[in-house]
Amino acid sequence: MAKKTDNNLYTIGFAIVMVVVVGSLLAFIASSLKPRIVENQRFEKQQNILYAMGVHNNEGDNDVSFISTDRVGEVFNTYITKQYYAQGDQLIEDDEAYLIDLAKEESAAKNSNYQKRLPIFIGEKEDETLYIIPVTGKGLWDAIWGFVALDSDYVIQGVYFDHKAETPGLGANIKERFFMDDFKGEHIFDEDGDFEGVDVAKGNNDPLNNRKQDNQVDAIAGSTITGNGVTAMLRTYLREYLPHLKSLNQ
Repeated sequence: MAKKTDNNLYTIGFAIVMVVVVGSLLAFIASSLKPRIVENQRFEKQQNILYAMGVHNNEGDNDVSFISTDRVGEVFNTYITKQYYAQGDQLIEDDEAYLIDLAKEESAAKNSNYQKRLPIFIGEKEDETLYIIPVTGKGLWDAIWGFVALDSDYVIQGVYFDHKAETPGLGANIKERFFMDDFKGEHIFDEDGDFEGVDVAKGNNDPLNNRKQDNQVDAIAGSTITGNGVTAMLRTYLREYLPHLKSLNQ
């Protein structure tokens, strides 16, 4: 009986040691990988911002190809000339504003004592000044987000959208070239000069998206809720950013 008890204690002790060893190993791996993960996140944000302003490696009609990670830092610094974040009525210059996570800022702002920061990036491309802003929202299943590039007349010159868990072939198509390209040239003000945003609209009857002043792009078939999420996040953030963009665009 004592021998059986000793064996059980040995088994339990061995299991505890293994749990500690494996836990320590996983913690070491996570700690070792953290700098690489952070670096990749920096690269991804730079790639997405550049893509929205039309700086990418697209060749074919359906390509969504980013500046490579070995070049993106240099290219980002070439095209992005200034970075700011708006906080309350203030515009604060910050060379690392692109690292601000808009979704985290929204969450922090649920505390009434915190004023969220809104990143703004100024880019120069082919002698044209572009204003690039992040947007975030909710799709059918989870978060959606992106970047929008506007010219000095507040006409959209490019976008990049992404998602966490939208349905493949349906809502996930917000990050496909055919959808994102539709936004280029779209006006965010109506013909009377009032802010409107851009609706992802069913029954737009403009499949080639030739009408750029109707404040609409065609919806993706079978993804109404995701499309509504894109509409809402664009309207929300374009409206919120406009006073700051106008201040920079004087």
